[in-house]
Amino acid sequence: MNNDGDIAEPLAAIRRQIADVEREFTHDVRVVAVTKGFGEWAIEAAVSAGCRAIGENYAQELVAKRDVIERLAPEVHFIGRLQTNKVRLVADLVDVWASLDRAPLVDEVAKRAPAARVLIQVDTTGDPAKGGCAIVDVAALVERARDVGLVVAGLMTVGPTGEPAESARAGFRQVRDLVDDLGLDVCSMGMSGDLEVAVQEGSTEVRIGTALF
Repeated sequence: MNNDGDIAEPLAAIRRQIADVEREFTHDVRVVAVTKGFGEWAIEAAVSAGCRAIGENYAQELVAKRDVIERLAPEVHFIGRLQTNKVRLVADLVDVWASLDRAPLVDEVAKRAPAARVLIQVDTTGDPAKGGCAIVDVAALVERARDVGLVVAGLMTVGPTGEPAESARAGFRQVRDLVDDLGLDVCSMGMSGDLEVAVQEGSTEVRIGTALF
């Protein structure tokens, strides 16, 4: 895909792939188009193809795309690791804070974006570069977020990098169980490489970049 094309065909292929996965859970699975690392054209392509949820990882890059975001009004998910001092830069652009993993970040989002919709990121790999809250601390962080007025929609996790997709299964299953135990709605897990395993294990939302762009 290049910036002269559209993503309607690869998006349709992803949705067919999701539909073809045999899974216990029968809910719909939403596609978030990960536009980080691409220019404004990627956001335009996603919206044009009917995928209005986009994912961005970096505060400065998101700010640089302000014009196209304000013009097209996609639903912006911030899916990357976020420093507390960067929250203020993007508070008016983010619709879903999808990577909250510690109390100071929860508190800062509550301060800068009261009543925001959020996901708590769960660490299922032990990789510090990915971020995420330890599984044993998830319930407490969900409670903290609610106490400061945030709307906790669900949980998010990132599978292992550079490993077979199957290696993500156990972690994905743990997160799905936590979503159910906590009475949440959104289970955001799965990317281009481990999409099928994530959907089998009950993902309600997959974040797709390379398979689209």
